[in-house]
Amino acid sequence: MSVAFFDLDRTLISRNSGSMWVRAQLREGRISLGAAAQALLWLTRYHLGRSGLDGAVLDAIRTLEGQPEADLRERTGRFYDAEVRGLYRPGALAALDSHRAQGHTLALLTTSSLYMAERVGESLGLHALLCSRFEVDDAGRFTGRPDGVLCYGEGKLQHAQTLADSLQVKLRDCAFYTDSVTDAPVLEAVGRPVAVNPDPRLRRLAARRGWEIVDWGEPGRRS
Repeated sequence: MSVAFFDLDRTLISRNSGSMWVRAQLREGRISLGAAAQALLWLTRYHLGRSGLDGAVLDAIRTLEGQPEADLRERTGRFYDAEVRGLYRPGALAALDSHRAQGHTLALLTTSSLYMAERVGESLGLHALLCSRFEVDDAGRFTGRPDGVLCYGEGKLQHAQTLADSLQVKLRDCAFYTDSVTDAPVLEAVGRPVAVNPDPRLRRLAARRGWEIVDWGEPGRRS
Protein backbone atom coordinates (compact mmCIF):
# COMPACT_ATOMS: atom_id res chain seq x y z
CA MET A 1 0.00 0.00 0.00
CA SER A 2 1.27 3.47 -0.90
CA VAL A 3 0.78 6.78 0.89
CA ALA A 4 -0.41 10.02 -0.69
CA PHE A 5 0.71 12.99 1.40
CA PHE A 6 -1.13 16.31 1.05
CA ASP A 7 -0.13 19.77 2.23
CA LEU A 8 -3.04 21.95 3.37
CA ASP A 9 -2.53 25.67 2.82
CA ARG A 10 -2.71 26.78 -0.83
CA THR A 11 -2.72 23.10 -1.81
CA LEU A 12 -5.86 21.33 -0.62
CA ILE A 13 -7.37 24.74 0.06
CA SER A 14 -6.85 27.87 -2.02
CA ARG A 15 -5.73 30.19 0.79
CA ASN A 16 -3.41 30.16 3.80
CA SER A 17 -5.45 29.23 6.86
CA GLY A 18 -2.72 30.57 9.15
CA SER A 19 -3.06 34.10 7.79
CA MET A 20 -6.83 33.83 7.97
CA TRP A 21 -6.62 32.66 11.59
CA VAL A 22 -4.41 35.60 12.57
CA ARG A 23 -6.88 38.05 11.05
CA ALA A 24 -9.79 36.32 12.79
CA GLN A 25 -8.01 36.53 16.15
CA LEU A 26 -7.35 40.23 15.56
CA ARG A 27 -11.02 40.86 14.76
CA GLU A 28 -12.05 39.09 17.95
CA GLY A 29 -9.59 41.12 20.02
CA ARG A 30 -7.55 38.10 21.07
CA ILE A 31 -4.24 39.47 19.76
CA SER A 32 -2.83 42.98 19.32
CA LEU A 33 -2.34 44.73 16.00
CA GLY A 34 1.42 44.52 16.47
CA ALA A 35 1.34 40.78 17.15
CA ALA A 36 -0.89 40.23 14.12
CA ALA A 37 1.41 42.25 11.87
CA GLN A 38 4.46 40.28 13.06
CA ALA A 39 2.69 36.95 12.50
CA LEU A 40 1.54 37.94 9.01
CA LEU A 41 5.08 39.06 8.14
CA TRP A 42 6.46 35.68 9.20
CA LEU A 43 3.79 33.87 7.17
CA THR A 44 4.52 35.98 4.08
CA ARG A 45 8.24 35.31 4.33
CA TYR A 46 7.52 31.62 4.82
CA HIS A 47 5.30 31.49 1.73
CA LEU A 48 8.06 33.15 -0.30
CA GLY A 49 10.54 30.58 0.97
CA ARG A 50 12.67 33.29 2.57
CA SER A 51 12.44 32.33 6.22
CA GLY A 52 11.70 29.43 8.48
CA LEU A 53 8.70 29.43 10.75
CA ASP A 54 10.30 27.63 13.68
CA GLY A 55 10.80 30.69 15.85
CA ALA A 56 7.39 32.15 15.07
CA VAL A 57 5.60 28.87 15.76
CA LEU A 58 7.45 28.37 19.04
CA ASP A 59 6.55 31.92 20.09
CA ALA A 60 2.90 31.27 19.25
CA ILE A 61 2.89 28.03 21.24
CA ARG A 62 4.37 29.81 24.26
CA THR A 63 1.46 32.27 24.26
CA LEU A 64 -0.92 29.33 24.80
CA GLU A 65 0.57 28.40 28.16
CA GLY A 66 -2.16 27.82 30.74
CA GLN A 67 -5.03 27.97 28.26
CA PRO A 68 -7.47 25.02 28.06
CA GLU A 69 -6.94 22.76 25.05
CA ALA A 70 -10.71 22.35 24.76
CA ASP A 71 -11.11 26.08 24.17
CA LEU A 72 -8.67 26.15 21.25
CA ARG A 73 -10.25 23.05 19.73
CA GLU A 74 -13.71 24.63 19.93
CA ARG A 75 -12.56 27.98 18.49
CA THR A 76 -10.69 26.27 15.68
CA GLY A 77 -13.80 24.27 14.83
CA ARG A 78 -15.90 27.42 14.58
CA PHE A 79 -13.24 29.10 12.45
CA TYR A 80 -13.01 26.09 10.15
CA ASP A 81 -16.76 25.93 9.62
CA ALA A 82 -17.05 29.66 8.97
CA GLU A 83 -13.99 30.33 6.82
CA VAL A 84 -12.14 27.21 5.66
CA ARG A 85 -14.66 24.51 4.81
CA GLY A 86 -15.60 26.11 1.48
CA LEU A 87 -12.02 26.60 0.22
CA TYR A 88 -11.15 23.13 -1.08
CA ARG A 89 -9.78 23.11 -4.61
CA PRO A 90 -11.77 20.92 -7.04
CA GLY A 91 -8.58 19.24 -8.24
CA ALA A 92 -7.71 18.35 -4.65
CA LEU A 93 -10.98 16.51 -4.18
CA ALA A 94 -10.46 14.66 -7.47
CA ALA A 95 -6.93 13.63 -6.46
CA LEU A 96 -8.15 12.38 -3.09
CA ASP A 97 -10.84 10.32 -4.79
CA SER A 98 -8.30 8.83 -7.21
CA HIS A 99 -5.89 7.77 -4.45
CA ARG A 100 -8.75 6.45 -2.33
CA ALA A 101 -9.96 4.31 -5.22
CA GLN A 102 -6.47 2.82 -5.50
CA GLY A 103 -6.49 1.87 -1.82
CA HIS A 104 -3.77 4.33 -0.85
CA THR A 105 -3.36 5.76 2.64
CA LEU A 106 -4.37 9.44 2.62
CA ALA A 107 -2.21 11.58 4.93
CA LEU A 108 -2.37 15.27 5.74
CA LEU A 109 1.15 16.70 6.05
CA THR A 110 0.87 20.26 7.33
CA THR A 111 2.45 22.82 9.61
CA SER A 112 -1.07 23.63 10.84
CA SER A 113 -2.17 22.64 14.32
CA LEU A 114 -3.73 19.35 15.31
CA TYR A 115 -7.04 21.15 15.86
CA MET A 116 -7.24 22.36 12.24
CA ALA A 117 -5.94 19.00 11.01
CA GLU A 118 -8.70 17.17 12.90
CA ARG A 119 -11.41 19.12 11.10
CA VAL A 120 -9.76 18.69 7.70
CA GLY A 121 -9.28 14.98 8.27
CA GLU A 122 -12.91 14.57 9.31
CA SER A 123 -14.18 16.47 6.26
CA LEU A 124 -12.01 14.62 3.75
CA GLY A 125 -11.93 11.15 5.29
CA LEU A 126 -8.14 11.11 5.74
CA HIS A 127 -6.32 8.22 7.38
CA ALA A 128 -3.42 10.06 9.04
CA LEU A 129 -2.88 13.56 10.41
CA LEU A 130 0.76 14.68 10.40
CA CYS A 131 0.77 18.17 11.89
CA SER A 132 2.13 20.42 14.62
CA ARG A 133 1.05 19.36 18.10
CA PHE A 134 1.15 21.25 21.39
CA GLU A 135 1.98 19.71 24.75
CA VAL A 136 -0.96 19.47 27.17
CA ASP A 137 -0.69 18.82 30.92
CA ASP A 138 -2.82 16.47 33.03
CA ALA A 139 -5.31 19.27 33.65
CA GLY A 140 -5.95 19.69 29.92
CA ARG A 141 -4.04 22.97 29.65
CA PHE A 142 -1.22 23.88 27.30
CA THR A 143 2.30 23.92 28.74
CA GLY A 144 3.59 26.38 26.13
CA ARG A 145 5.82 23.76 24.54
CA PRO A 146 5.52 21.76 21.30
CA ASP A 147 4.67 18.07 21.52
CA GLY A 148 7.28 16.40 19.36
CA VAL A 149 8.92 17.69 16.19
CA LEU A 150 7.32 20.68 14.47
CA CYS A 151 5.82 19.59 11.16
CA TYR A 152 7.80 22.03 9.04
CA GLY A 153 10.69 21.68 6.57
CA GLU A 154 12.91 18.78 7.63
CA GLY A 155 10.36 18.11 10.38
CA LYS A 156 7.77 17.28 7.74
CA LEU A 157 10.16 14.74 6.28
CA GLN A 158 10.59 13.14 9.72
CA HIS A 159 6.82 12.87 10.13
CA ALA A 160 6.39 11.41 6.65
CA GLN A 161 9.19 8.89 7.18
CA THR A 162 7.75 7.78 10.53
CA LEU A 163 4.35 7.09 8.97
CA ALA A 164 5.90 5.28 6.01
CA ASP A 165 7.99 3.12 8.34
CA SER A 166 4.94 2.25 10.44
CA LEU A 167 3.14 1.06 7.29
CA GLN A 168 6.27 -0.67 5.96
CA VAL A 169 6.20 1.54 2.88
CA LYS A 170 9.12 3.25 1.17
CA LEU A 171 8.81 6.99 0.55
CA ARG A 172 9.93 6.28 -3.02
CA ASP A 173 6.60 4.51 -3.46
CA CYS A 174 4.63 7.51 -2.15
CA ALA A 175 3.29 10.79 -3.56
CA PHE A 176 3.37 14.28 -2.08
CA TYR A 177 1.34 17.29 -3.20
CA THR A 178 2.31 20.80 -2.13
CA ASP A 179 2.50 24.42 -3.29
CA SER A 180 5.59 25.50 -1.36
CA VAL A 181 9.34 25.33 -1.97
CA THR A 182 9.77 24.98 1.82
CA ASP A 183 8.53 21.40 1.36
CA ALA A 184 11.46 20.50 -0.90
CA PRO A 185 12.88 17.92 1.59
CA VAL A 186 9.75 15.77 1.26
CA LEU A 187 9.42 16.37 -2.49
CA GLU A 188 13.00 15.15 -2.97
CA ALA A 189 12.30 12.01 -0.92
CA VAL A 190 9.09 10.71 -2.50
CA GLY A 191 8.73 8.90 -5.80
CA ARG A 192 5.95 11.15 -7.08
CA PRO A 193 6.52 14.80 -6.18
CA VAL A 194 3.73 17.09 -7.41
CA ALA A 195 3.80 20.90 -7.38
CA VAL A 196 0.24 22.19 -6.95
CA ASN A 197 -0.39 25.79 -7.99
CA PRO A 198 3.23 26.29 -6.92
CA ASP A 199 4.91 29.41 -5.60
CA PRO A 200 7.50 30.87 -8.04
CA ARG A 201 10.51 29.18 -6.44
CA LEU A 202 8.84 25.77 -6.40
CA ARG A 203 7.72 26.21 -10.00
CA ARG A 204 11.31 26.79 -11.05
CA LEU A 205 12.59 23.88 -8.95
CA ALA A 206 9.90 21.54 -10.29
CA ALA A 207 10.73 22.52 -13.87
CA ARG A 208 14.42 21.78 -13.30
CA ARG A 209 13.68 18.43 -11.61
CA GLY A 210 11.02 17.38 -14.10
CA TRP A 211 8.36 17.11 -11.40
CA GLU A 212 4.65 17.28 -12.17
CA ILE A 213 3.14 20.77 -12.06
CA VAL A 214 -0.65 20.89 -11.77
CA ASP A 215 -3.40 23.47 -11.40
CA TRP A 216 -6.12 22.28 -9.06
CA GLY A 217 -8.34 25.28 -9.71
CA GLU A 218 -10.26 27.53 -7.35
CA PRO A 219 -13.27 26.73 -5.18
CA GLY A 220 -16.51 26.92 -7.12
CA ARG A 221 -15.09 26.15 -10.54
CA ARG A 222 -13.48 23.21 -12.32
CA SER A 223 -9.73 22.67 -12.24
